[in-house]
Amino acid sequence: MTTPTLAALAIAPIAVPALTAAGCAVARRRTAAAAGIGCAAAVLAVATGLGAHVVADGPVEVAGLRVDALSAFMLVVIGAVAMVAAIAAPAHVAAEVDAGRLAPSTARRQSVLVHAFLAAMALAVLAADLGVLWVAVEATTIVTAFLVGQGRTRGAVEAAWKYVVICSTGIALALLGLVLLNHAAAHAPPGTGGHGLDWAGLVTAAPGLDPGVTRIAVVLLVLGFGAKAGLAPLHAWLPDAHSQAPAPVSALMSGVLLAVSFSAILRVKVIADAALGPGFVRALLLGAALVSLAVAASLLLAQRDYKRMLAYSSIEHMGLLALGAGIGGAAATAAVLLHMLGHGLVKSVAFVGAGRIAQLTGTSRIDRVRGLVATQPGLAAATGLAVLALLGLPPFSLFASEFAIVRAGLAGGDGSAAGWAVVVALGLVVVIGAAMLRHTGRMLLGPAPDGPGAAAAPRRLPRSTAVALAAGLLAAAVLGVTAGPLAELITHAARTLTGAP
Repeated sequence: MTTPTLAALAIAPIAVPALTAAGCAVARRRTAAAAGIGCAAAVLAVATGLGAHVVADGPVEVAGLRVDALSAFMLVVIGAVAMVAAIAAPAHVAAEVDAGRLAPSTARRQSVLVHAFLAAMALAVLAADLGVLWVAVEATTIVTAFLVGQGRTRGAVEAAWKYVVICSTGIALALLGLVLLNHAAAHAPPGTGGHGLDWAGLVTAAPGLDPGVTRIAVVLLVLGFGAKAGLAPLHAWLPDAHSQAPAPVSALMSGVLLAVSFSAILRVKVIADAALGPGFVRALLLGAALVSLAVAASLLLAQRDYKRMLAYSSIEHMGLLALGAGIGGAAATAAVLLHMLGHGLVKSVAFVGAGRIAQLTGTSRIDRVRGLVATQPGLAAATGLAVLALLGLPPFSLFASEFAIVRAGLAGGDGSAAGWAVVVALGLVVVIGAAMLRHTGRMLLGPAPDGPGAAAAPRRLPRSTAVALAAGLLAAAVLGVTAGPLAELITHAARTLTGAP
């Protein structure tokens, strides 16, 4: 592969969504919908090509971007989830416009912002410099804030402001962490590696970084990027934002944005492990994991809103990612990466299904939705399977990834603290599973109520929505049986993050 071709492939995941955003600003709705699907397919195809190159020839840096196994895999996650959201978006938008809840001009603006959002996330995972990564993550906050507040209701505006305030606080902490990390790198002994915030240079220079400064920087970076990843204690924005954003946007925010933000933590962990040893970040991540799981469990027990239920489920799964990253080692890290992709696919299906339920019933209250199996069997089946997948039942990939995380933690190779954390986490996951089964069962079973929440008559799913739901669930099920060509890419990415041979 020639260098110009590789450079073009590296830039494409950023350029294609950016150009699509510009095109959507002037295109008709049907043209914009087709362009959205084409954009997602292009990102996924380019990610596949970059992944094959990295596996065969190793990481490269072109045009200020770093293409390694982790960035290629994260592009696969972005492309796959964006494909599910893009297929489902036209029918969702059309229903909103027909019902008078969405103006055509607002629908056009939504398309522009969604593709700008994809471009920012692609830049975040491809950035060779941690400063550029920070800028890209902050850009996602700015873009998605307008999407969260798009409804212009009191709840939507409050959610948007809460999202901006909390995430800006977190990203400010991350900025301070980067300043301290840059200071530590600037005062590293000569010959220990490049200075500045270049990730590869920082990994090389890590053994020579000042431990005290680096320790403070790492805490700030984990807190800051953890806020965008939905980890406790800066998680409070997530339920409000995910419940107010349009369903396809919620699918992208929960399925991709959280994973992209967590990938930044994984990059920081590589530097911290080399500079401070694995114990320091392990303690941070295990603590964040257990607190996040406890928050999700406690708030899911009495949850009344099914969109917020899915949002708290996202906090749970980010806690599981933190648990796996805290356990460390190649096996647990590979499981974390698989979990990112599986969660993105399944959660996108769940939010698309939730959006359709809200359109049919006119409510997001759990107690006002009943009898979906009788009135909307296809939608009920997809929603039920998505919830079962989120609970880690086979054959879906979340079962395989969670099992691998638990197995790595109980193996005791990384210390007894990980084993105890896994035991506590399993108890919390059982509570979460019971709560979600209870809430979902009440929605799917029984007779449909009168008034809000009642579906007048059985109605077929729009074909595009059915395709999106089926494709996401099928992909997650296939991943649970075999990762196929992705297995080698995941293995290489895990080695990148752990230094394993």
